[in-house]
Amino acid sequence: MGLYYQEQFKNGAQIVVWEITETEEQLQEICTLPNEEQEELSYITNPQRRLERLAVRAILHHIFQEKVYLGYHENGRPFLQNSIVELSIAHTRRFACVLTHPENSVGIDIESLGRNFNAVEKKAVRESEKEFLSERPEVRQQQLALIWCVKEALFKYMSQPDVDYVEQMEVDRFTPRESGEIDAVFYQKDGYKEAFTLEYKILDDHVMVWLVG
Repeated sequence: MGLYYQEQFKNGAQIVVWEITETEEQLQEICTLPNEEQEELSYITNPQRRLERLAVRAILHHIFQEKVYLGYHENGRPFLQNSIVELSIAHTRRFACVLTHPENSVGIDIESLGRNFNAVEKKAVRESEKEFLSERPEVRQQQLALIWCVKEALFKYMSQPDVDYVEQMEVDRFTPRESGEIDAVFYQKDGYKEAFTLEYKILDDHVMVWLVG
């Protein structure tokens, strides 16, 4: 399938989503990996992880005219070694997505609505968030997926170590729609709190949430 969804925003941000239907060989033909990334890929034994990594590279090949070199900070945050463009990456078995902005910090996450969120609800959802979860299974599944994606996107945006998803993040009440905004608060360990408004979109059987500084 390849390029599945693309949107350019007025604030300079861009989202590109790739549907992973190609084989590894087909993805290798679409984009040429720098030697360093080719070596890193050789150490990845999980076939699905290899496909996800190559799909991300295919997106970068689509976005940038020049060759860019992808690196990762010690905390796992991706960066471009030869560009000041900020980016965030997420993927599932079906999709890979990249969010970029010319200079501002960004965070993105994508999640399948087919995932079992029981563990997420126990470990990452606050009591205040459980209070507005719907009794309708389909709506509740969307809410849990969006809460998780909001916290993952916020975690990537903040780029801090050892973040407690329950104690340090709180998602405001919302009702899922095809697309919209969700408000959330990040509590710093020194007590300072920051408010954010994240955007989201439902893509077929997935939800995608993003934040641009």
